[in-house]
Amino acid sequence: MDDIVKQALKKWPNVPNCHGWLGLDARGHWYLRDDATQAAGPFPQAKGSLLEHEKLLAFIGRNYEHDAEGCWFFQNGPQRVYVELEAAPWTWRLQPDGTLLSHTGRPARFASAWLDDGGRLFADTDLGFGLLHSLDVEAASGLVESGAWAVSELPWAEMPPRFGFVPSPQAAQTKKPGAG
Repeated sequence: MDDIVKQALKKWPNVPNCHGWLGLDARGHWYLRDDATQAAGPFPQAKGSLLEHEKLLAFIGRNYEHDAEGCWFFQNGPQRVYVELEAAPWTWRLQPDGTLLSHTGRPARFASAWLDDGGRLFADTDLGFGLLHSLDVEAASGLVESGAWAVSELPWAEMPPRFGFVPSPQAAQTKKPGAG
């Protein structure tokens, strides 16, 4: 976490959390979701505006974490901006040497591979669970064929509880007692 973020947390410790305003799609792209986008429907059906500013993307990536319930967020100064996930908390890019790199640029060590009921390939790693980028599936098939990656099958609906992530913190927030 950036030092400026840590300082803001100390200065303003009780800033309310933000839900529904940030989404991460299956290709590792961030989307800003204003009120009109949120009113148009849930993520990813209503994605919002693609974030493309390199320094903002790097800032989000450095301050991207999860809470104890498995809800992923971007710590924006003193405020947690919870992320709506299209597929998983991470999107992996397979590197030429067979290693994985996250959509935020962080290297990860492969632990296991999973195929969902939609034919998407996921990987569990030391950083957590994520979807393999669609452009890298063909290269990953070589790892599967060589036996380097054994693939297990699991319906996508069973992946969030098994791997400890919440696809929609906004929906989970509205289900909590006393939430409105």
